[in-house]
Amino acid sequence: MIPAVNQIETNSLNVRYKDQEVAEKYGTHIMAWAPFGEGKNNMFTNPTLVEIGNKYNKSAAQVILRWLIQRGGIIACKSTHLERIQQNFEVFDFELTNEDMETIKGLDTGDSLFFNHQDPNMVEWFDNMTKVRREQQDVTKEKKNWE
Repeated sequence: MIPAVNQIETNSLNVRYKDQEVAEKYGTHIMAWAPFGEGKNNMFTNPTLVEIGNKYNKSAAQVILRWLIQRGGIIACKSTHLERIQQNFEVFDFELTNEDMETIKGLDTGDSLFFNHQDPNMVEWFDNMTKVRREQQDVTKEKKNWE
């Protein structure tokens, strides 16, 4: 069975166009995990993103979201700040030009902002960490059931 959605790290510094092409070949959509890269590498003050945003009276974050939408991505972003949540919705009243899209694509470093997903040691660490978390959740559920 082919998945409908694959959630992968996708942002303006790790664009993942090749991965998107492969996914689309099989009818799978990409969902942008960490679309803002948690602000790493000064993403919100990146001069290129700020300059593009100034053209549309938008923030760098809004430019990133619009770029992901225009390339057909599904976005998973979150905030606890009402102002930022509102801004995240204010991305449908402008459209980036093809030149803007290519400029943002050019910011690609080709590297994860978090960890190397291809490193076997990292994959093993991540697998072990998720198993431990699952076990801890099961223990927590058991405690709640006894109360």
